Amino acid sequence: MKLEEFRGLSTDDLKKELEETHEELFNLRFRLATKQLVNHREVRRVKKKIARLKTLLTERELGIR
Repeated sequence: MKLEEFRGLSTDDLKKELEETHEELFNLRFRLATKQLVNHREVRRVKKKIARLKTLLTERELGIR
């Protein structure tokens, strides 16, 4: 999803998406440790997604946007 698509979501949906993304990162790290992960860039992509979601949640808490 792009940033604008995330901005259209409610705060509860963002928190749910953040939780699912954390689970995805856990699974990717597990697969990386067991040498089953083919594309190592997935870990970076998921970390960036987590950072975007956390930034949006913080913006909403502070009333920035």
